[in-house]
Amino acid sequence: MSFLIDGLQYANWSEKIFRQMNEGGVHAVHVTITYHETFRETVLNIEKWNRWFEKHPDLIFHGRTADDVALAKKTGRTAIFFGSQNPSCIEDDIGLVEILHTLGLRFMQLTYNNQSLLATGCYEDDDTGLTRMGRAVVTEMNRVGMVVDMSHSGERSTLEAIAHSTRPITISHANPHNWHAALRNKSDAVLKALGESGGMLGFSVYPHHLKGGSDCKLQSFCDMIARTADLMGEDHIGIGTDLCQDQPDSIVEWMRTGRWTKTIDYGEGSAAAPGFPAMPDWFEDNRHFGNVAKGLATAGLTKAQTDKIMGGNWHRFFASSFGPKDT
Repeated sequence: MSFLIDGLQYANWSEKIFRQMNEGGVHAVHVTITYHETFRETVLNIEKWNRWFEKHPDLIFHGRTADDVALAKKTGRTAIFFGSQNPSCIEDDIGLVEILHTLGLRFMQLTYNNQSLLATGCYEDDDTGLTRMGRAVVTEMNRVGMVVDMSHSGERSTLEAIAHSTRPITISHANPHNWHAALRNKSDAVLKALGESGGMLGFSVYPHHLKGGSDCKLQSFCDMIARTADLMGEDHIGIGTDLCQDQPDSIVEWMRTGRWTKTIDYGEGSAAAPGFPAMPDWFEDNRHFGNVAKGLATAGLTKAQTDKIMGGNWHRFFASSFGPKDT
């Protein structure tokens, strides 16, 4: 395959995981560096990543452009692209969009499950769409080259983001709702609009997004990808695993709850299973992307189609998304 790119991970980062990326031939990963953090807390997370880049230069480096994916492949390393799963990092200041882009942030979700200053999350009862600030922030993200991500957003908000954005957006980690009816998964209407606008969907292997959960079969997952290619077009789909490797269960509370409630919000889990679910046996870490590629072949996809899904489409999307709008 030409490139191997993962559209989203949030692991408990370590040298072990960086080496597994290397062993798996992963050329680039969109990494969540912030959830509910403020701007200053996000900068501290970037500082932590800078220390990892300094300590492991033979394994990882900070990716900023699509050319860095080719550099990663040439040098046998993984390019790390920063993203945020919540707009809390810009607080209530649109000027921080450009500053964070300068610091390397390349993706930002407009919501994380709840209503934000920008849009409505998928767990709210009433989706009121993009707010006035949301439309302004999308325009600013378009200008500087930061990708709008609607992975955790409601249906109306997502459709409005697709319509308002002058550059293609992404749903970096989700699956079709018609395959598995999780709140986070997306309707055919959303996926069709995403494909028609030139956007990208990253298919998730996080068990709460999978039909059958942790027991989901590889072929069911890959057959679903093949059907979605027919709906969206084979040029608009990739992998966005949502891999949360080695994270302690306490991190689930931060992801789902942040600072907005004093009680624990289990989100896509349940009171009976508040921690991280077990991963399917065919994808436990970065060394297992080959299983997905083989499954896609069994689902009837050609090598050229598989290469697009495993990274080629993301690479093309990076190339057109990360620079200022006037270039």
